[in-house]
Amino acid sequence: MPVAERVLLRPVTMGLLLHSLLLLLLLLLGCCLRPATAFPKGCYPSEEEGLKTFRCSNARLTEVPRDIPNDTNKLYLDSNRIPFLPRDAFRDLPLLLELDLSHNAIASVESGAFRGLAEHLHSLDLSSNRLVSVSKDAFSNLKAKVNLSNNPWLCDCRLQELIRTVELVAGSSGGIVCDSSAQEEHVGKAFLQVIADTDFCNVYKKTTDIAMLVTMFGWFAMVISYLVYYVRQNQEDARRHLEYLKSLPSKQRRSEESSTISTVV
Repeated sequence: MPVAERVLLRPVTMGLLLHSLLLLLLLLLGCCLRPATAFPKGCYPSEEEGLKTFRCSNARLTEVPRDIPNDTNKLYLDSNRIPFLPRDAFRDLPLLLELDLSHNAIASVESGAFRGLAEHLHSLDLSSNRLVSVSKDAFSNLKAKVNLSNNPWLCDCRLQELIRTVELVAGSSGGIVCDSSAQEEHVGKAFLQVIADTDFCNVYKKTTDIAMLVTMFGWFAMVISYLVYYVRQNQEDARRHLEYLKSLPSKQRRSEESSTISTVV
């Protein structure tokens, strides 16, 4: 190759090499500078009053985000579309103090959903959801003050046990209203007002006891009926056999009578 051509190609080669190195450098910088955690759209961390806060309000979430910083103190998941809280939903947030789940579509809370939050959590907002019935076990060992207002509650023994298990946020009890109940007159009334006159768990226990007594009586009646039928049937068979014996000649009759008597005895 002529010297002139080599001189002309050298800048081009160097330019391509530099361009490739620059692209490689940008890729490396992109990998290094990319955040360790990709937050869901609409979620962002901040600091409020010295507390680490993670906000996902109005983020159109349909589940609890997984990549929440584990040093979060205040978590806002309000005004989303979350339908239920699975077991261990907040297990990796040991420093959480406040949890806002209000204005969602939560209809189910699995037992163990708040596992790991018992030590530090002091505020839990579940107001304005779709809770109808929740087991008290879902809140076991939880010391937080809980807001359960504005949900379509079924007023029964299960809700009564739940209310006795949790500590309600001051002023929120009036918002726990019976949306449905076995007794129509309770619908539309504040639950605490209803249980002032009605013990749902005692009523349930009495109903269960009565059902058990009715079942036992039914079985007892069946046994007695069978025994009566059995005795009467045997008496009828014995009567027919005796009539048959009377119709036999005297010698044969005596031998069969003794056999009948021994059988009856």
